[in-house]
Amino acid sequence: MAGWVALLIFGVGLSPAGELPEMPTLFPPHARILFQGDSITDGNRGRNADPNHILGHGYCFIIAAEYGARFPERRLTFLNRGVSGNRVRDLAARWQSDTLDLHPDVLSILIGINDGGNPAVPMADFERGYEKLLVDAEAANPKIRLVLGEPFYLPKEGQPVNEERVRDERQRREIVARLAARHHAALVKYQGLFEKACQRAPASYWIWDAVHPTYSGHQLMADEWVRTVAEFFK
Repeated sequence: MAGWVALLIFGVGLSPAGELPEMPTLFPPHARILFQGDSITDGNRGRNADPNHILGHGYCFIIAAEYGARFPERRLTFLNRGVSGNRVRDLAARWQSDTLDLHPDVLSILIGINDGGNPAVPMADFERGYEKLLVDAEAANPKIRLVLGEPFYLPKEGQPVNEERVRDERQRREIVARLAARHHAALVKYQGLFEKACQRAPASYWIWDAVHPTYSGHQLMADEWVRTVAEFFK
């Protein structure tokens, strides 16, 4: 039993000296980091000031918990304004109050899976609307750091693959990649991440319904977000 306790304390989290292992700093002091998107970002977050639920239970919470614990002296502020079911046009409708008025220094966006739903938003409209969000954010803060997450789709094993949906999401990922290049944004490549993870465990271990990650999937997302941002903005 003592060995297991030592593993939990020293092998995974705290070192014997009570210190956390080093990680890339990522954020300057007093930075405001805002996560925007749909249900994957929402993570069933609270809609009040209760700090126990305010960031939801997904990748945003994991990133904020990690960096809040490691760098308390930096007084970082993490915000989540993801809303379940949102498309790009829904983000546009609340962009002023839920993004620009919050004055983020780092803005992370994950959107697109609902735009490919029925009826699907035309690709040109998706790209035009998404780019307008980025342009407005850059106008409000020319020094803002943008992080764009790929929309992803991972059908369950043993179920028929919706080839039309697969093609749609591929096209939207290509659009997001173009936008990231045009706006000097870090691009977090989630689709390949999950496909590679399926070599270790079935798709449903990572994403339970082809769209929404499990807790294990959210951890993968958080790790990849940190890795990508650290590499891109070093």
